[in-house]
Amino acid sequence: MPTGVIINAGSVLLGGIIGGFFGKYLSEKFKTEINMIFGACSMAMGIYAVAPMKYMPAVIFAVVIGTALGLFFHLGDLLNRGAMVMQRPISKIFPNENLGMTHDEFVATLVTVIVLFCASGTGIYGSLDSGMTGDSSVLIAKSILDFFTALIFATNLGYVVSIIAIPQFIIFYILFLLAKFIFPLTTPDMILDFKAAGGILMLATGFRMIKVKMFPTADMIPAMILIMPCSWIWANWILPLLS
Repeated sequence: MPTGVIINAGSVLLGGIIGGFFGKYLSEKFKTEINMIFGACSMAMGIYAVAPMKYMPAVIFAVVIGTALGLFFHLGDLLNRGAMVMQRPISKIFPNENLGMTHDEFVATLVTVIVLFCASGTGIYGSLDSGMTGDSSVLIAKSILDFFTALIFATNLGYVVSIIAIPQFIIFYILFLLAKFIFPLTTPDMILDFKAAGGILMLATGFRMIKVKMFPTADMIPAMILIMPCSWIWANWILPLLS
């Protein structure tokens, strides 16, 4: 059962509904400062995931090369374009509900939210981790953050935020199913390094949320593909040469 995926999508659905209903009662100061707490929690999750890493050189190599590939192929831009396609039917269901926003502002913010919920490094890592190990703790912790994040965004965008739970569930469930085929090919050390690479993405996400540094988190996603081969190569090819 994709428990973590279901809980995560449900948190976005519920947060969007509650935020759309109660949004007018929340001050801008509250929205800004609670987002700082979200960022701190994301960084704490990242530190927890990074700590048990097995082969640091492999993790660093995968993150650097993976990010370089993402930047070279403009993965972040491609994800934004995909989100633009997704926002069209979503915004037709719930048009601009906030008269204080222009249509362009509404679309730009909606695209940002779609990328945040459907293509975040934490979500991709959490879905794969849940599918491979059966441990949904990352997705459940992310669900708590996503609930309040959806609530905050819905105070400006309205109930449209809740609909994003549908594509989010589809994407994360596909990743969850793919992980079932990946897990038999892995070792415990590869899993630890995979979690560490995901932890670095969560740290970067936290820094973005508190607006200290806008890391290219979307472009870092290829690191999650490279880390396991890099970890295996380091353990089986490189280390024997160094010993």
